[in-house]
Amino acid sequence: MVNDGDDNRGDTDAGLPYHGDEKATLHASLDRVRDAVLWKLDGLDEEQARRPMTPSGTSLLGLVKHLASVEYGWFVESFGREVEPLWFDPYKGEDMRAGPDETTEQIVAFYGRARAAADRVITELPLDAVGRPPWRQHSVSLRWVLVDLIEETARHAGHMDIVRELIDGAAGDHRPS
Repeated sequence: MVNDGDDNRGDTDAGLPYHGDEKATLHASLDRVRDAVLWKLDGLDEEQARRPMTPSGTSLLGLVKHLASVEYGWFVESFGREVEPLWFDPYKGEDMRAGPDETTEQIVAFYGRARAAADRVITELPLDAVGRPPWRQHSVSLRWVLVDLIEETARHAGHMDIVRELIDGAAGDHRPS
């Protein structure tokens, strides 16, 4: 049986606007994968969250730190908004690892601030707004950044799913209902 969308669940389910405009749909899609990223940390202690699980050193906490710096860069910096001072250099890959003095609470709070700053840009600007990432030689539209960050966040959420499964067997792309 094909689902034609008339499933009596209203216009949203799990935060997705099935009948929303383009911006609302893209933003909701980004939020869905952002929530999956945070869910991957639920129930873990500090050691588990920062444990490197690949030869390259990938850890759950490092991926969250990276995604926070990416949101600040693409959404906030590219559109001329102020980014909070970073205590690491993302251009040297320092955003991919949690330092020994960084806690899960600190990095999750950093991700929350980056997400809130990005959401302000998404809310305030039209999809056709143009920004210029200082590390690129070209401008980008907010629409392009939204699609790119959905891809980036989903890619890393997939990495996190595998890492989490290796830690304690938990798997899935969203919290069970």
